[in-house]
Amino acid sequence: MNKRPFAITLDVGSSRANHTGSWRVERPVYVERLPPCNDACPAGENIQGWLYEAESGDYAAAWHALVQENPFPAIMGRICFHPCETACNRVKVDEAVGINAVERFLGDYGLAHRLSLPPAGPPSGHRVLVVGAGPAGLSATYHLRRMGHEVRLVDSAAQLGGMMRYGIPAYRLPRDVLDAEIARVIAMGVDVQLNHNVEDIARERDEGGFDAVFLAVGAQLGKRVDIPAGDSAKILDAVSFLHRVAEDDAPMLGRRVVVYGGGDTALDAARTARRLGATEAVIVYRRTQEQMPAHGEELEQALGEGVTMRWLSTINQVDNDTIMIEKMRLNDEGFPESTGEFEQLGADAVVLALGQETDLSLLETDGRVRVRDGVVQVEPDLMTSVRGVFAGGDAVPANRTATVAVGHGKKAARGIDAYVRGVALESRAKHELATFEHLNTWYYSDAERTQRPELEKVRRQDNFEEVVLGLTERNALFEARRCMSCGNCFECDNCFGVCPDNAVMKLGANAKYEIDYDFCKGCGICAHECPCGAITMVPELI
Repeated sequence: MNKRPFAITLDVGSSRANHTGSWRVERPVYVERLPPCNDACPAGENIQGWLYEAESGDYAAAWHALVQENPFPAIMGRICFHPCETACNRVKVDEAVGINAVERFLGDYGLAHRLSLPPAGPPSGHRVLVVGAGPAGLSATYHLRRMGHEVRLVDSAAQLGGMMRYGIPAYRLPRDVLDAEIARVIAMGVDVQLNHNVEDIARERDEGGFDAVFLAVGAQLGKRVDIPAGDSAKILDAVSFLHRVAEDDAPMLGRRVVVYGGGDTALDAARTARRLGATEAVIVYRRTQEQMPAHGEELEQALGEGVTMRWLSTINQVDNDTIMIEKMRLNDEGFPESTGEFEQLGADAVVLALGQETDLSLLETDGRVRVRDGVVQVEPDLMTSVRGVFAGGDAVPANRTATVAVGHGKKAARGIDAYVRGVALESRAKHELATFEHLNTWYYSDAERTQRPELEKVRRQDNFEEVVLGLTERNALFEARRCMSCGNCFECDNCFGVCPDNAVMKLGANAKYEIDYDFCKGCGICAHECPCGAITMVPELI
């Protein structure tokens, strides 16, 4: 038995009972700090929690822990740009933990083993209308059903998925994966209406008898720009182009395609054009590579597939089969300005990828919902200026990513739940952040990050096969075990082993430890030697 049979249990809240003399000025206390990966996750996942399960090899438990917050691990393991990894403390040791790769492995594991999402909760008697079946709307639907609320999910498209289906090409997100994870949410008991345009949100709410509404309409309108063009010039917007490709109605672009823009959508359009037969796919961008908003890994893949870049360039005019581009330069403030130098470039089609806008026409008949700069203004709980009407995803001021949208869906569901029940939304206090300085990293040996394999470039030329492939079980287990458990005890027994006074008591598996302050002299060795920074020294009360 690890715990001494003669140890005396004292009232730890009493300073006099626990004070053992002036020689102890500090005492060790176990703490829980917020891992930086958890803090950086837009979907609010307990990343460290599910990594802990994964590194033990219990992938089912890891999957169930993951989907408590995010029902789409196989999807997000493919399309999330993993800000959690940028925040990872391990980057200061060698390289960040491949969190996104492990998430994808768990997502695929869940699909292969037919794991089920948590069931819907007991009926609450409340009805919610969710407008938009993209990541925000589907996430909200999932969490609302778990809370027991009845949900009607409506979308103007013929299939569920929103921009995950109509904006992200299949070589990044295979449609069987998308369909399978969406189907699990719908199986929880959701009333789905497709090909349904909501023209008046107030009327739809009243006629349907809904207690609340969540607007998750996304940004599916491509921005336009006035470019002088001849009558026969072929100019498309990237959003419509990718949507048509997703519906197997790809337009004829010709052999030379120019894409105007610098975001991820521009890269997707250029890479898609190459797969549709374009021998040349050129991206024209008015700034530098360092200023490009697209993610670096996407640019690297595009360049590897033959897409070329024209940096510091802007389109001045489009004619039959040529475009006129003007070279730009950066001024002293770092902004592009004209040089007056022009160059002709061959182009059978021009695809505009200059950003996206949200269609908020369903709010036009009700001016009570406050809109500014093309997006809906919301409170911290995502409620709009109209009681019971919530909004999230691309419809509100935020970064426009699928992971942010998933997080908005969960947050909106919590806000809606509190609203329909007539209670205040509970605020969730965060623990102190577990920074690198809290860690004792010499316990962690160098372990290089596992790289995900990719489809050979020659096999990507004329099809939409998935490009980035998944980890094997062995590699996923290795990658999960690279996690340093920042700020949270993982029962390594270091404190138990190094204590010179045998004051650390083991309480059993998953119960962690306790300090017997009758024996502790406050030397601080346990805190100093804790690998994950889960022990802190606090002043002794007198």
